[in-house]
Amino acid sequence: LVLSFSVCFCITLCCNTCDDVREAYRRRGWAFKNADTIEQCKREGFTQRMQEQKNEGCQVYGFLEVNKVAGNFHFAPGKSFQQSHVHVHDLQSFGLDNINMTHLIKHLSFGKDYPGIVNPLDETDVTAPQASMMYQYFVKIVPTIYVKTDGEVVKTNQFSVTRHEKVANGLIGDQGLPGVFVLYELSPMMVKFTEKQR
Repeated sequence: LVLSFSVCFCITLCCNTCDDVREAYRRRGWAFKNADTIEQCKREGFTQRMQEQKNEGCQVYGFLEVNKVAGNFHFAPGKSFQQSHVHVHDLQSFGLDNINMTHLIKHLSFGKDYPGIVNPLDETDVTAPQASMMYQYFVKIVPTIYVKTDGEVVKTNQFSVTRHEKVANGLIGDQGLPGVFVLYELSPMMVKFTEKQR
């Protein structure tokens, strides 16, 4: 009892906010299970906030600049951090049975559009059949040059995609993390199109 009390006492003294407490737990490798037992989290209404947000969705848009090498990007719940040189997400406050990865990809391209280009993930609408699904989109990018009739050259890319999905348990390794992952690699070939004159 004394050891347990001193650990909790230490956390209470060293951390001013619920986020500070959660970070201290993460650094120690402890599970953050019941926020209602922690004074800072009770004071900030952490549990109530999580309940209010549990059915919310989000809209993400923007641009990424990446090197011309294989890579990935993803959208996943929880605060992300590095642990032992591994990218991890803290899902403790969500509970794995509450994570709905239903998603709509309005538009995804790797470079500028040109007349006639088909971006195969545009308007992809996926309804998750159950909680904690992991969706992986394996993308093959082909560098493309499009030459317009006026001589303007558009350097861009086109791509093909394969989708894989599975139930994730939120752990590192084969079981995966709930989320939407785009894993891409570049083709060593290039395609060139020349616009036809009308």
